[in-house]
Amino acid sequence: MVREHEQNGLRWIADAYDVSFTLTLSEGLSPHELLRGIGAEEPHIVPLTGSAAYELLTRDADHHISDLDFLDWEDEAEVARLTNGGFLPDPPDTIVRAGSVAGWAYALEEFQCRTGAYLAALSQRGRAFSIHRNAKGFSRIGYARHGELVTSFEPGLPHLTNGAPAETALGFVPNGDEAGHVAFLRFLEAELGLWISWEETEAELPAAAFSDARTVT
Repeated sequence: MVREHEQNGLRWIADAYDVSFTLTLSEGLSPHELLRGIGAEEPHIVPLTGSAAYELLTRDADHHISDLDFLDWEDEAEVARLTNGGFLPDPPDTIVRAGSVAGWAYALEEFQCRTGAYLAALSQRGRAFSIHRNAKGFSRIGYARHGELVTSFEPGLPHLTNGAPAETALGFVPNGDEAGHVAFLRFLEAELGLWISWEETEAELPAAAFSDARTVT
């Protein structure tokens, strides 16, 4: 099913991450620069596949690491690298994985929205966007430009906007025919002409683990 949506540029992300997700786009940054911009330390950035990140996030802390399908738990060097990076022994609060596409860095995060707290910093070289949908189905969109947060809003709920109205800042008006986060993904496809490959997002990408409370929900 995901592959059918893949040709829709960005919209497939809403189907692939069907519980909660955050997609962040940062103009002019590399994936490692994006991760460092949200507090990651370079030695602790580890390449992870999408399935490995999900396993690490959802594992029971009481279970032995041998239960992780992606990991050879007898590989002491790899276990040490994941431990030093904060991925083990306990599940981190969130894992952010980053890639690049056509002059932009992008980040994907399940369940949390750490990048939303750093959006202004991620826009130092141009624009930055964050699209978050939580487990209750509510959406939050953020837009920053040249180091300043321009607007943060929930599509269809203008009274919850911080900053400029979405239609003024971005020319975005939700049509009401689809969920707000899906409508905004569609809007960005047209505005930016971006297409992110599902296969690339599932393959190994630089990843950082965080276990602190600095997230936007």
